[in-house]
Amino acid sequence: MKPRQISSTSRRSRRGIALLEALIGILIFAFGVLGLMGLQAAMTKAQSSAKFRADAANLASDLFGLIQTDNPAMISKYATASCASYARCKDWLTKVSTTLPGDLAPEITVDAGPGKVELRIRWQQGTESENQYRTSMVWQQ
Repeated sequence: MKPRQISSTSRRSRRGIALLEALIGILIFAFGVLGLMGLQAAMTKAQSSAKFRADAANLASDLFGLIQTDNPAMISKYATASCASYARCKDWLTKVSTTLPGDLAPEITVDAGPGKVELRIRWQQGTESENQYRTSMVWQQ
């Protein structure tokens, strides 16, 4: 039995199909890479957002630590209106402005009677909406 002869037209046709399969494979790979890049961008954004929330919680803890270790008569100095003129609170405000993005000042409400302090820290990351962290403490004198 004779080996079957393959015509030159058939060879060109097979070569064309192989090239088409390779191009489709490259296209599928490119879409996969684009998808991974989008996923990485979303993960980076979420990670940054989580970091800023953790930073806000740490800053709140720092402020409450300052208040608890200060003279009880000075608690009213931590209110938003007088915070910038009191050295301990001013240092904390500077720390907030260097840690969190945006120029949104924290709001501190002090009720010296029962020793209640409410804190609202705000920040804005780029063009995203404003974020905030709220917490409060009661200081037993």
